[in-house]
Amino acid sequence: MSNQLSEVLILDYVRTGRAKASSRGSLSGVAPTDLVVALQRSLVDRNDLDPALVDDVIVGSATQVGEQGADLARTATLLAGWGHGVPGGTVNRFCASGIDAVSQVSARIRSGELGVAVAGGVESVSRVPMFSDNGPLWTDEAVIHDIGSVHMGISADLNATIDGFSRDELDAYGLETQQKASRAWEDGAFDGCVVPVEVADGRTFAADELIRPGTSMERLASLPAAFAELGASGQDAIALAAHPEVGAIEHLHTVGTSPALADGAALLLLADTEGAERTGLRPRGRVVASAARATDPVIMLTAGQDAIAAALERAGLTPDDIDVCEFAEAFSALCLRLRRDMGFGPERMNPNGGTIAMGHAFGATGAIMVGQCLEELERRQGRYGVAAVSGAAGLGIAVVVERLP
Repeated sequence: MSNQLSEVLILDYVRTGRAKASSRGSLSGVAPTDLVVALQRSLVDRNDLDPALVDDVIVGSATQVGEQGADLARTATLLAGWGHGVPGGTVNRFCASGIDAVSQVSARIRSGELGVAVAGGVESVSRVPMFSDNGPLWTDEAVIHDIGSVHMGISADLNATIDGFSRDELDAYGLETQQKASRAWEDGAFDGCVVPVEVADGRTFAADELIRPGTSMERLASLPAAFAELGASGQDAIALAAHPEVGAIEHLHTVGTSPALADGAALLLLADTEGAERTGLRPRGRVVASAARATDPVIMLTAGQDAIAAALERAGLTPDDIDVCEFAEAFSALCLRLRRDMGFGPERMNPNGGTIAMGHAFGATGAIMVGQCLEELERRQGRYGVAAVSGAAGLGIAVVVERLP
């Protein structure tokens, strides 16, 4: 047996559009398994892929109950007609579930365990609401007290207070991401990856419907603080018990500077060199390195940035080597912090907008970040990119990718 580690090659990337996570959303009538099935069938059709070549399908999902329970990945793989012999597994790392699936599959390919595999994520928040798994982190008062768990919006306002960001700065970032997302759709930046999904009456959906093209600083300034009432209900007290040095939390984030909830799914087709040869596909990129990091569950949202630093160090790279950074927009303050600390300007960081504008589909978001990172590297002929997501309880995961010529 060779001790040589395998390369992890990215052969393809597909995603659905991201829809409003409500009964009025365009994907609210589509089961999460069907979102995954649509993407699996697309991978087959667009690549003339023989599913029998796939060694495993790993899908991330943050709320694994109801329609997202009972190993959704295996269910979808059977429904997609990939045969009884293709395994499937579902992982949960909260908002970082999709990028965790990519990281885990990459490690298994690198070790030689897998030759061809699919990794991604899905979330239908309209059909399986956030917190509906009733986990102890959300519902057990003793656990919440012992851990010091708070809502992510309280953590975002705490971080903004600690870093000294103003409401105007947060709003300016919210406007920036909306403008970028609108421009990206107008320019066809997502045409190559978004797969139309049949929704009803023969209609299909292939858009990110949460974008608000008419957003202005005046409109953003008029929005009320989104988490002040929640903070007053006792959440601020929990956060300040962990960080008494802050004194008081300024509630600055609004719905315009927070990630909108969305339904959606994304998949990446990964392989080692021999696996890629068996598929007959030309590799588009490779996974260079990944890292998982964790932090204080009250500060919580800085873990994605910590993971970026760790993944870059593992890859032997610095922020200056990175042409594209796709960072899940877990509130404006964390994006401004990353930009300040790592020097990722607007042209490199989320150049086509992010989850504040286009929506956060929990389990799917990380896979979308990785895929979008590669797509943008191809568009600008860059070499290295990094994608990262912060999740609940202080978790964060980052993946470094390289475009192949």
